[in-house]
Amino acid sequence: MENTTGKIILTGDRPTGRLHVGHYAGSLKRRVELQNSGQYDQIFIMIADAQALTDNADNPEKVRQNIIEVALDYLSCGLDPAKSTMFIQSQIPELTELTFYYMNLVTVSRLQRNPTVKNEIKMRNFEASIPVGFFAYPISQASDITAFKATTVPVGEDQLPMIEQTREIVRSFNHIYGEVLVEPDVLLPDNKACMRLPGIDGKAKMSKSLNNCIYLSDTEEDVKKKVMSMFTDPNHLRVQDPGQVEGNPVFIYLEAFCRDEHFGQFWPEYKNLEELKAHYTRGGLGDVKVKRFLNEVLQTELAPIRARRKEYERNIPEVYRILKEGSICAGKVAAKTLAEVKAAMKINYFDDEELIQSQARRFGETSGT
Repeated sequence: MENTTGKIILTGDRPTGRLHVGHYAGSLKRRVELQNSGQYDQIFIMIADAQALTDNADNPEKVRQNIIEVALDYLSCGLDPAKSTMFIQSQIPELTELTFYYMNLVTVSRLQRNPTVKNEIKMRNFEASIPVGFFAYPISQASDITAFKATTVPVGEDQLPMIEQTREIVRSFNHIYGEVLVEPDVLLPDNKACMRLPGIDGKAKMSKSLNNCIYLSDTEEDVKKKVMSMFTDPNHLRVQDPGQVEGNPVFIYLEAFCRDEHFGQFWPEYKNLEELKAHYTRGGLGDVKVKRFLNEVLQTELAPIRARRKEYERNIPEVYRILKEGSICAGKVAAKTLAEVKAAMKINYFDDEELIQSQARRFGETSGT
């Protein structure tokens, strides 16, 4: 269905911890660029606390405390409440109602086949006992996307099955009830290195529980300490040994963050990353030097984020005000979509004057009045 309301983005994060440089490289930096591009009519950024509770129901305080952490990370990265609507998922009850209606359009077997769901269930050891809310995660996500008639959803490759499930729900709904919902398109990261940064320990994913993250809110000293402790090529024991670049976290981070001008500023011996890689690969370049360069690159990227965060930390009530106003605004948009959905499903009984009058005529004729 063609969306007459223009180009709209919906994206967000679960508030289960502070956001790290993986979030920044993979999505936050791109969101700011999209926000400032002028190409989109509306941008909705959701703090997905209701979805976070699907696997943290026994620890609501964790979710509650991280709402403000995620909001501070958003604002410090440059998301602007004047350009993007930031809101809290649980404050939009229309999303829950839409999820309930969409549940009738999806089978249990289809949810079980969703690769993202299967992987997440395995990661959380839910195989024996899956919370229904967590199992229905893709349906909730479809509700979030369609409530705002999002035309574009920026995601990583691992989320593609979730968006495909949304598209299926949209097609099913529109086929049964009429053209109401918008089928979203996916926007993948344009930098392959940003798809997923490994943890500083070389593990495939940054995780708070593994203590292998560099957080956006880390101090300058913390960042340096973490970079200098990063896992590298385990076979690169001496400076003269040839080193491996592929799979080496230090070089993966450089792929994501460094630009040619960083070399002119911090390491003029090389013109670009390719020259640095070539030297490391043939041998004669120590890991410590490369890590020092990565530290300079990261500090340059994170310094303005750190400064903005300090400003917002001085006025926390203002941050909550931004979230409240954003939630009110988002609620109005979701309410409009829900009204259209209920009208299409013919469950808008009290708004349907034609229904009321036709029933009045029907029973009037029956009773002979």
